[in-house]
Amino acid sequence: MGNGGSKTEQSTFNADAPVRLSQSVVNSLQNSSEVRIPLSSTSTSILADHIEQTDSTRAQDQELKKQLRTTEQLTKTRDAQSQRLESLTASLTTNPAKAEETAELPKRDPNSLAAHLSSPFYHDWSKKEKEEATIRPDSGRSHDSMSKEINDLRAKLEARKKVEQVPREVEKAKETLVSCLRTNDRRPLDCWEEVQAFKAEVGKLEKAFIQKAGR
Repeated sequence: MGNGGSKTEQSTFNADAPVRLSQSVVNSLQNSSEVRIPLSSTSTSILADHIEQTDSTRAQDQELKKQLRTTEQLTKTRDAQSQRLESLTASLTTNPAKAEETAELPKRDPNSLAAHLSSPFYHDWSKKEKEEATIRPDSGRSHDSMSKEINDLRAKLEARKKVEQVPREVEKAKETLVSCLRTNDRRPLDCWEEVQAFKAEVGKLEKAFIQKAGR
């Protein structure tokens, strides 16, 4: 027992143990106006990459919002054009007004009364009549002459019992426009030429109808 050498005690460092600072060090840190922490080159690179990724993410979010707004606007435009196309197509196949209903319509432009009332395309002339009434005096048309025109119109409408068949050119222009809108459902503005072609064919049909009704 007496011959055994004494063993030197070794200190063991435990990383999980809390670090204790003296009160003087704590006071020094609290009183210091600025605490500088040196960053290594690796830490600086990581921080720069993080900032760059943040800017890139923000730019992507802004671009995504712009695309969403653009898509929403194009969708509204497409829906509006589709509704307008449906209304225009429906007007081509609408049955003509009954004679009793046309007789009750208010007075329209006297120069194109028969053509206007027999056309399926309705235009409001009331505003124009008010403006013309302030410029020129009464035309002096009698009740009998107006009744005669209405009776003539009634005879023409009675003779026309069914809606005339839509010309092939109008039907073809409509089919082309519908096909274009379906193909470019996200870009309805690409069908501008088809829309103009369809409107031109409808205008020709209306003009021919008015000329025929005015005979």
